[in-house]
Amino acid sequence: MKKSIRRIAVVAGAGAAAFGIAVAPASANASTVWTVSPSPSNFTATNSGNIVLTANIPMTCTTSGASGTMASATGNPASVADITAINFGTTASPCTSILGAVTATPIGTWHVVAQDYNASTGVTSGYVGSVQANVVAGACHFTVAGKASGTYTNSTGILAVNSVSGDLAVTAATGCGTVVTTATKPTFKGNYAVKVTGTSTIPTIVGSNP
Repeated sequence: MKKSIRRIAVVAGAGAAAFGIAVAPASANASTVWTVSPSPSNFTATNSGNIVLTANIPMTCTTSGASGTMASATGNPASVADITAINFGTTASPCTSILGAVTATPIGTWHVVAQDYNASTGVTSGYVGSVQANVVAGACHFTVAGKASGTYTNSTGILAVNSVSGDLAVTAATGCGTVVTTATKPTFKGNYAVKVTGTSTIPTIVGSNP
């Protein structure tokens, strides 16, 4: 296993860089009032395309889902949604990596945090905060914590998670050799289609600065 981990380190390290994106600067007049419609509401989110966590090695999930609550808020940054449940992979369709099947177990409640709103596009920029998860890939066990930058688009209901290097950190790692250590900067990328629970309604988030 140790030899396998060393062999994939160089190749996987190059792949990790592919998942970072530049973050646009915030507007000069940042929004301080966030109107969620409907509010409050329960939501469900289903992945649209693959979800990829890269901690030097890409770990791909073809199935992922989340649920929680959304509500209007004030302030900047402001939490506009609580993700109270999220899953990565299933027994029938587990997440995979070069090291084999991957199990990612989220810890606690994650939050969708709004920071900037573009009225011309209906896009809210911010991040998914309070991210924490235990990850097992073969003999490699590690914990990821931090946030994941992203956007939410009102017209499509897509929560696009596109974390950049430094958003997330590995807080503990065992059995991973030099591939995953506490110096590793993971990235998390994937799109989720959000709907009001039990309906086809796409919730909206609008920022303003009265």
